[in-house]
Amino acid sequence: MEAVGFVELLAAPAAKRRWSDEAKGRMVAETLVPGVTMNEVARRRGLKANHLSSWRTLARQGKLVVPEFAGAEFAAPVALSQPVETPVETASIDLIIGPVTVRLDGATAAARVAELVIALQARP
Repeated sequence: MEAVGFVELLAAPAAKRRWSDEAKGRMVAETLVPGVTMNEVARRRGLKANHLSSWRTLARQGKLVVPEFAGAEFAAPVALSQPVETPVETASIDLIIGPVTVRLDGATAAARVAELVIALQARP
């Protein structure tokens, strides 16, 4: 038999992996240890750093639970007060003085209503 040469084997791409939320949270927690980089964790876990980056974003948004991890430093939670918009009813204010009726929008300022009352009462 005669030697023909060498054969090169190419590995097919691995099947797409699915990580559980718990596993994602643990990996994100590993990146929070001082001195540890995302690239280092990604290389150790066999994934791309951009996946870790997107999972960290999910964790910051509160969409991914990050467990406590020895040595990890978490930022203190900060509560932001957001103004609550209350629906305003579109009521009206009717000023009736003698034969004159003035209908105002319910959002009319109290000072403006008072001015109109004084003006209507002062008319002859």
